Amino acid sequence: MSTSEKVLFILESNKTKYTSGEEIAGQCGVSRNAIWKAIKDLREKGYCIEAVSNKGYKLTGNNDIISAWGIKAVLSEGTDMADIYVYDSLKSTSDKAKELAVNGASHGTVIVAATQTGGRGRKDHTFFSPEGGLYMSIVLRPDFLFSTDYKEVTSFVGNSVISAIKELTGIESYIDGINDLYVDGKKICGILLESGSEFDSGTLQWIVAGIGINFDSDINSFPEDVKKRASSLFDSGKATITKNKLIARIIEKILDF
Repeated sequence: MSTSEKVLFILESNKTKYTSGEEIAGQCGVSRNAIWKAIKDLREKGYCIEAVSNKGYKLTGNNDIISAWGIKAVLSEGTDMADIYVYDSLKSTSDKAKELAVNGASHGTVIVAATQTGGRGRKDHTFFSPEGGLYMSIVLRPDFLFSTDYKEVTSFVGNSVISAIKELTGIESYIDGINDLYVDGKKICGILLESGSEFDSGTLQWIVAGIGINFDSDINSFPEDVKKRASSLFDSGKATITKNKLIARIIEKILDF
């Protein structure tokens, strides 16, 4: 973990208060000057960080940049050591998760992207994935699952997302069909499960659960055919929680079988 990542984790873990440069330096095991350079680096990456004499540093309330350390800072004990990989953009988080699963990624490995260029749903339907959305995939290993039935696992993932959204925002969503979540008759989330089996025995090796949520997306920018049936949890720029917080709560819900 770089010094900037360590500083970000400390600031994300203490968002309601100022943390002195001396305290941050002590926790990171580096000089105050190194902390100043890390703060400068984070600001250049888009983080809004307040600095107050004799108080220290604090993330301002309008930060909503997805990061692995931002997610881990709000994960509960037991899930905070999950392998989390965050990208600015991917063709598909599920494609990346499948690649990692084939190469032995552990149960609970999470891939997140701020945008997708080739997001997809069932039957190869496209899933429009611009900025403002939340796109994530989780590697699930059969030995850790209560069931390997497609419908049961899909329903479980869907209900985990519904529960996380309800707890953090109070917004009531519901499953329509098997893999889409709706609010007031408009789609806000798509879920896609994919799996891999051993060729000679047919034994299930892994499942990848892909989740795409219109978080604070600008629905007016969506293609016309999608715009008619899509909605977003929040209006653009008016979210009451961060994407990191919702991602963390979804992880907790899915991994707490």
